[in-house]
Amino acid sequence: MELKDRIFKNIDKSTQLLFDEKNSFKVIHFNNLGSETELYKHRMEDNYLQLYFCTAHKCTVAFNREHCAVELYENKSSMVYFKDETMDLLLKIPPSSELIILFISIDYFHSLFSSEGNYLFNFSNFRGGQPIIESKETNTPVKLTLNQLVSKTITESLRPVFIKGKIYELLSYYFSNITEQNSNHCPYITNEEVFGKIKRAKEIVIEQMNNPPSLEVLAKEVGLNIKKLKSDFKEFYGVPVFSFLLNYKMELGKKLLQENQMNVNEISSHLGYSSSSHFIAAFKRKFGITPKQFAK
Repeated sequence: MELKDRIFKNIDKSTQLLFDEKNSFKVIHFNNLGSETELYKHRMEDNYLQLYFCTAHKCTVAFNREHCAVELYENKSSMVYFKDETMDLLLKIPPSSELIILFISIDYFHSLFSSEGNYLFNFSNFRGGQPIIESKETNTPVKLTLNQLVSKTITESLRPVFIKGKIYELLSYYFSNITEQNSNHCPYITNEEVFGKIKRAKEIVIEQMNNPPSLEVLAKEVGLNIKKLKSDFKEFYGVPVFSFLLNYKMELGKKLLQENQMNVNEISSHLGYSSSSHFIAAFKRKFGITPKQFAK
């Protein structure tokens, strides 16, 4: 069965669409917390340079048809460009996968990287219609910026400004030809080894979310002191360790409510709450409505 013939969710007006400013940027974020592979469709009706960042597990993006697809793996990024101004992007997001997509208007991209007539790319090559599919490793500064880009800590009123700032930062890191060792200006996350330890800390608290370890135990398990674990985790994920875990539980709870396969009591137990009232209170603080109201 062709990928395009399966049942897709149209993401144009969904919560996955983080930012959309006409003639400049569009940012889409997928984070599959469920147990089933998710399929999405996005209709492109303009000329965009596409940047794909897989930040967890693996994903697939196909362009109109299944045979024209790019496999995206964790810590890999792909830059894609086709001359077609109209096409369907067909996205396959397996469980535990996370994907961030940045669409940049070609005209706007051109204006960003111009200086006295010198351009990062030959603009005529874009207009000439030659397809571009280029993959590369995602370095630590880009990983940090991506995590901050999807951070939930910014208020809604400030979020558009925050996102635009992070997009500029992301592009500067992505297109820099300087080696990671020389270009990593982050005063906290200094190398790939530390990044791996922080990521492992995140995985541990998720794996043990019903009975998470203390910061002291967690720091010892990943090989960091508590002070560095706390500062680097917050720098990378935007919030302290246990605030991250609470956000994760709430997002997972919302996902389970959307799937409509578990009731509130079952979800509460699954997330490790001693009573459903504790889960309901936490959910309402996070989203402003009760789980029952959200489910409706």
